[in-house]
Amino acid sequence: MSERELFTITPSEAGTRLDQFLADAMEELSRSRVQSLCAAGYITVNGTAAKKNQKLRPGDRVEAEVPPPAPAEILPQNIPLDIVYEDASVLVINKPKGMVVHPAPGHPDGTVVNAVMYHCGDSLSGIGGALRPGIVHRIDKDTSGLLMIAKNDRAHAALAAQLKDKSLSRIYEAIVLGRMREDAATIDAPIGRSVRDRKKMAVVPDGRRAVTHYETVARYVGYSHVRCRLETGRTHQIRVHMAHIGHPLAGDAVYGHGREKTGLEGQCLHAGRIRFIHPDSGEAMEFSCPLPAYFTEFEARLREVSQ
Repeated sequence: MSERELFTITPSEAGTRLDQFLADAMEELSRSRVQSLCAAGYITVNGTAAKKNQKLRPGDRVEAEVPPPAPAEILPQNIPLDIVYEDASVLVINKPKGMVVHPAPGHPDGTVVNAVMYHCGDSLSGIGGALRPGIVHRIDKDTSGLLMIAKNDRAHAALAAQLKDKSLSRIYEAIVLGRMREDAATIDAPIGRSVRDRKKMAVVPDGRRAVTHYETVARYVGYSHVRCRLETGRTHQIRVHMAHIGHPLAGDAVYGHGREKTGLEGQCLHAGRIRFIHPDSGEAMEFSCPLPAYFTEFEARLREVSQ
């Protein structure tokens, strides 16, 4: 059965490309998936089939239909998973740093999706499309931590709705450059595609609203440990927001300063806690996982030089 979503474009969203808008608004869909839906006529603007690069105007009514996915052509792979919780509808795993979530150019296999397909067999949501079965939300390759996977379409729709209405809570631990002055603060700054480098995200005036709440856990010489709670879930949100306020994540080769010698491979960011309402029971579920070795070892070095 197809899923349908309807959006009315606000003045702040005007000027955004259709494919980018829907990829941001429908977090369970990638931009390439949106583009393929446009090409197949599943997306309309004001009742007319739309092109992927169409610029949106205030008041436009965007309707997106997500049809049942084609059979996945990616192969299940027997890759061990660190399973935090599992039942008939939901799987929560602790993803290691360096593992890609779903197949993409340059990463055709060895991903979380390949591993989950092997583990779950035929029991897996298809709403995310042929290349992203079961994937409700994403975390970057070099971000470690908790990832939630839907094992059927009903659970996927329910969990995606919680992402949209912000009732799903995600908390991350990070090491950032510089000593934070504030003990706690909120970053409310819109995120969109960078005008300087289209491969990067940035804080831009016409971006999608993005809100990150953070508190300072510890301060070291040249670095700080912060805990971030996402109110929204934009691409690279924590990395972009912390760089925007002058405290990029340690080890971040994309949004960092490029001069630090940390020994880290990628950003020091860990999805440590997640809370959601179970799609079957309605019960509040909360899971956490410990900081990984790369994080604790780097922080131990910082603690030592700061004494």
